[in-house]
Amino acid sequence: MKAGKQDKIACWIALQRVPGLGPVTLTRLLQQHGSPESVLNQSRHLSGLSEKVLDGIRHPDWQQVEADMAWLDHDDRHLITIEDKRYPPLLREITDPPMMLYVQGDVSLLSQWQLAVVGSRSPTPSGRNTAYDFSRYLASGGLTITSGLATGIDGVAHQGALAAGGKTIAVVATGLDRVYPAQHRELAHQIVEQGAMVSEYPLGTSPRPELFPRRNRIISGLSLGTLIVEAALKSGSLITARMAMEQAREVFAIPGSIHNPLSRGCHELIREGAKLVETADDILEELGALARVSAPETEIEAEASSSHEKDGDYRILFEHLGFDPIPIDKLIENSGLTADAVSSMLLLLELEGEVTSLPGGRYVRTGL
Repeated sequence: MKAGKQDKIACWIALQRVPGLGPVTLTRLLQQHGSPESVLNQSRHLSGLSEKVLDGIRHPDWQQVEADMAWLDHDDRHLITIEDKRYPPLLREITDPPMMLYVQGDVSLLSQWQLAVVGSRSPTPSGRNTAYDFSRYLASGGLTITSGLATGIDGVAHQGALAAGGKTIAVVATGLDRVYPAQHRELAHQIVEQGAMVSEYPLGTSPRPELFPRRNRIISGLSLGTLIVEAALKSGSLITARMAMEQAREVFAIPGSIHNPLSRGCHELIREGAKLVETADDILEELGALARVSAPETEIEAEASSSHEKDGDYRILFEHLGFDPIPIDKLIENSGLTADAVSSMLLLLELEGEVTSLPGGRYVRTGL
């Protein structure tokens, strides 16, 4: 079938699926020839391309394209090209915007004010709680929470936004017909219902390490700012933060214990100019006027402990139990309390969600 008879979206997909034709070369071809239809129709006159790429342009896999078009034939599935009026304006401003985006869910969210929330895939309990609470609070104030659906901070950021009845966007490094990691399959369904899933990669794309850094530029590029909750010195979260800086977007970092390796990435970002934040309102103060969002009427905060008063032995225990992990024997020694008393109180506090036990018999506070 001749390219000229193809639907315009089909021509975009056909070019994207040419083996060996990368986004940089595709962008150059479109700049030179004006449209995907022109590139396909003038394939005999193209130069500077490998024989493999030229053959793929001259003989597109229209059967695969038709399968992709069939997937798109649902109300909540879209392919947005860079010339589409629905293409998010902030993303268009970055130096290497994706030429096309597959979207499943509410496509209008892409052009609404967003905050990216990212961090470690293996966060501390405190980091998980912080990401969840910040995302829940900010989503209830009107910001859309954008992240990458990864395990750890990404996942709880999405969950926090959903819990507030707010909006969230997941930018993924696979085709939208696949969910990675598989454990987030149900979360992905919830995001489609209450937000949107986004990918620049064609259907059927499997997760590969080299795809995630490029995915990260979209997370930061869609957003007014990026919040880093916990991150090691060498992590994908820092890549996202530095991309945000290069894109002239705000970067926020939550400081942590000097003993926590996952705080070091945040501390380095703060030294590089990221804004130190201690509360979600710190972010709203920076972005609120621009994004026209405000603090929720009813603040969502982590509850302080409850069924017991912080007095007596509990008060003594909390004087020595902080947000840095401490071995139980050291806690017993420092507090002067008996081993039975400390063990009993730690068990109760853990059941109430104020304390978390860690490997090696260590404990850490997770509540205020």
